[in-house]
Amino acid sequence: MDGIHDLGGVQGFGRMQHSANSLSYKPVFHEDWEHLGYSLLFLGAGELGLFNVDELRHAIERMEPRQYLASSYYDRIVVGVASLFVEKGAITQQRLEELAAGTYPLALPLRPGRAANRPVIPFQKGDRVRVRDEFVNGHVRMPGYVRGKYGVVVHRTTHEWPFPDSVGHGLPSGNEPTYHVLFTTRELWGDAADAGTVVVDLFGSYLLKA
Repeated sequence: MDGIHDLGGVQGFGRMQHSANSLSYKPVFHEDWEHLGYSLLFLGAGELGLFNVDELRHAIERMEPRQYLASSYYDRIVVGVASLFVEKGAITQQRLEELAAGTYPLALPLRPGRAANRPVIPFQKGDRVRVRDEFVNGHVRMPGYVRGKYGVVVHRTTHEWPFPDSVGHGLPSGNEPTYHVLFTTRELWGDAADAGTVVVDLFGSYLLKA
């Protein structure tokens, strides 16, 4: 889906504050409460089997944009998991707000998912492909900046995974491989971009033979 979560290739946000990881181990959590997000995730997805990881990703994508931008990484996980616990009937929103001692905004309503549309003949290394030029209301694992762009397959995975646009909505899905597709920066962002290449991992259902 097109949303505030998909900022890859978007300009205008200024310089990104970041720190490089080193070989030394550093604390994963910076606040005492942050482990709660992963604890609830493993409880809901693992122990209770209520949802899968793509459903969690989509719940986070469905957060109201202002809430999303104002939330930290672990805030978003907690909101996403809480939304799924309510949607799956494990807890009511009323009970959740009683525990939170106030209103607790959850993800926006779920929209329909879609089935896979994998190629009849798998792509091979060296094939020129075009990413489908489509807008999806539901969950999708294709970054918006490659939509409609041409690239070359440089690798096909041997492992296969469920199609996220289906399982992200709790729908059944067969498995399919993904393809590492090489794009030039100028194909993606025009002649003003510095010369270079970008490799994006994409499901075959997002690709067409060029």
